[in-house]
Amino acid sequence: MTTYSKISLFCFSALCAFYTPLAFALPEVVVEIKEHLFFPQEVIVPAGQKVKLTFVNFDDTPEEIDSFSLNREKVIFAKSRGTIFIGPLKAGEYPFFGEFHPNSAVGKVIVKNKEDMLDAN
Repeated sequence: MTTYSKISLFCFSALCAFYTPLAFALPEVVVEIKEHLFFPQEVIVPAGQKVKLTFVNFDDTPEEIDSFSLNREKVIFAKSRGTIFIGPLKAGEYPFFGEFHPNSAVGKVIVKNKEDMLDAN
């Protein structure tokens, strides 16, 4: 193996170590469903970025996550989890609800610009 090949192999290995799948992972927000309520009811995500929204249903009954403003709909079966990908979104509020329990299972995604998120901390 030539010196050039060794350097190339080392650089490639270093790049692979740096660019692991975690480096490309989407931000994830977890919302729990307990007693037909969302915990937390409000989640804050960054504007202009795709986000993985995971719902974990601890109830003995299914729930259908519905959002007209996010244009998403997904059934989360009892004692299971499901994922909805949202974004990239503009700053604002995007409500969602549980279609099987619309009076109690309500929540919203609050999308903030990076500057607004830094001011909140």
